[in-house]
Amino acid sequence: MQIGPYTLPNRLFVAPMAGVTDRPFRQLCRRLGAGYAVSEMVTSRRDLWQSLKTSRRTDHTGEPGPIAVQIAGTDAAMLADAAAYNIDRGAQIIDINMGCPAKKVCNKWAGSALMRDEPLALAIVEAVVAVCAPRGVPVTLKMRTGWCDTERNAVALARAAESAGVALLTVHGRTREQGYRGSAEHQTVAAVKAAVRVPVVANGDIDSPQRAAEVLAQTGADALMIGRAAQGRPWIFREVAHFLATGQTLAAPGTLEAGEWLVAHLHEHYALYGELTGTRSARKHIGWAVRALPGGENFRAAMNRLDTSASQVLALTDYFNRLAELHPVLPLAGAGAAAANDDLLEQEA
Repeated sequence: MQIGPYTLPNRLFVAPMAGVTDRPFRQLCRRLGAGYAVSEMVTSRRDLWQSLKTSRRTDHTGEPGPIAVQIAGTDAAMLADAAAYNIDRGAQIIDINMGCPAKKVCNKWAGSALMRDEPLALAIVEAVVAVCAPRGVPVTLKMRTGWCDTERNAVALARAAESAGVALLTVHGRTREQGYRGSAEHQTVAAVKAAVRVPVVANGDIDSPQRAAEVLAQTGADALMIGRAAQGRPWIFREVAHFLATGQTLAAPGTLEAGEWLVAHLHEHYALYGELTGTRSARKHIGWAVRALPGGENFRAAMNRLDTSASQVLALTDYFNRLAELHPVLPLAGAGAAAANDDLLEQEA
């Protein structure tokens, strides 16, 4: 799998998800089988670049390359400036967000709302490519199938973006109007793949190794992007990789092993966010991890009352140690903990 000059170890991508795919989570997924990860979206507003939130999102310390950063906005010149800003801070690939369905993004005509204005969408692509190409930085584009059922323009926009110099296209198999309701359809992804020469990545409802194989066969896509199904189950990437390579289902991870992965992730999470913010934001990751496990809901409720990182780590370690006594292999490992609530359903970009 190739993006510009970069050769990836496989064709499994971590989707950019606001509030989720920070550096610690990207690194966790890559350690567990993902070949590539795209950052949370970074705003194109210059006045927010020095904010704490943006500074964390542009922190790539110790992250293996290639480092891919997603940018979002509505003004071509501002997005071009944002691309340059992130390249100066280590970005090796720039991804343009035209896929986020969140109301707070689309109400400002950013994200997937840009698909309703093809001339503006194309102007943004051209401006970003003009900044990135001289620096040898590939530009990728993530989008949806269209704005609504009657406005599925992914194929037309994909062709235009390819002509403008985009190196790779990711298509989520839903319209903006759908949000995350219903099921993803991948016929449009297949149509995009047939219409362009650059690599195409399929995204949407890829939540098992079997489903991954089905989507690849249905679309002919060059790669797969997994988002919400990795929340609480980051080892899905190695499960999918094994199934695609062998046709066999990989055994579930050991319970203690899974607990060790999650605790290591928590330590990296606290290091990035600090004690107060890190403890609060870690609760969602812990909740996803235990949601489908025996006693998980009760443990989650108790966890949400803990207010220090040390107490969280101690409680999680104790929970997995006790669970391992009954279940040496992680039970319900195939049950995804994604889509935990309606707020998080709008986070994937």
